[in-house]
Amino acid sequence: MAPEAKLYGLREPLLLSSMSSFATHRFFGPFPSSVQFGPPKLSRLRVLAMVVKRSPKRLKYATPRFNKEDDLLYAEVDPSGADSWKLERVVNLLKEGAVGVIPTDTVYAMVCDVRNHSAIERLRRIKDIEPLKPLSILCHSFRDIDIYTTGFPCGDGQGHANIFRAVKHCLPGPYTFILTASKELPKQCIRYGTKVAKYASRKNVGVRIPDDAICQAILEKMDAPLISASVKSLKENEWILDPVVIADTYGPEGLDFVVDAGLRIADPSTVVDMTVNPPKIIRQGKGPKLPWMQTEDYNNNETDDGK
Repeated sequence: MAPEAKLYGLREPLLLSSMSSFATHRFFGPFPSSVQFGPPKLSRLRVLAMVVKRSPKRLKYATPRFNKEDDLLYAEVDPSGADSWKLERVVNLLKEGAVGVIPTDTVYAMVCDVRNHSAIERLRRIKDIEPLKPLSILCHSFRDIDIYTTGFPCGDGQGHANIFRAVKHCLPGPYTFILTASKELPKQCIRYGTKVAKYASRKNVGVRIPDDAICQAILEKMDAPLISASVKSLKENEWILDPVVIADTYGPEGLDFVVDAGLRIADPSTVVDMTVNPPKIIRQGKGPKLPWMQTEDYNNNETDDGK
């Protein structure tokens, strides 16, 4: 019989008298000496006894590398990208059709492989996205933008000849640029519908090149853009900034993985419509307004970028 162990973080130590559930957990790498597990889950009363700095949910997902809990893979990574080797399994899951959550340089994004149509359908279902709402894409470089859009607008001889050069100074960065989609972009992203109204006529898509080490590492390994959508509360129109809360909220909905790179701030990207001349800001966010951008005061319903 295993000796009694104590789990600290509670106001009173909790005795773990058995390790019978050890075999039900799969781990990659050795156990750290400070982590012990017992058979029962902590009751709600016990959870409330946890100190603030040591959230019980964070204990739930705390492992040396990866932990598959309730069919959800939870990977905690260094925001600097120093341990990007942990992302290999995440990338493999994405290539197999998984839907998960990753960090960006603004808030967290729910993503899937742009080349996997069934994964796009699952993302819409998990996120409960309106059928006629188009999705955005996260790109690794301008090469992806050239493939999946018709590119940035050319100059008009009236002072807008260097917009592309100006955009290059913005990216990677906290901007979403709305561009005309090319035929390479799956129709589920730009026009979608029901059996009654099969497809809505949508030609534009929001594109991002996030300035985030984790996001860029995943995109580089994927060698293709990721479809992305905002990660918000199921009941309220607010971003969820804690990856642990994201896991608890969307895990039951069918989410496959969460990459935890720490808490985020509710500061989404600045959305700029590049299909008009001059380009117009339709949502002011983290990215500052630049001289070649104009502002337009209306709510953005054109893309579920959320970042």
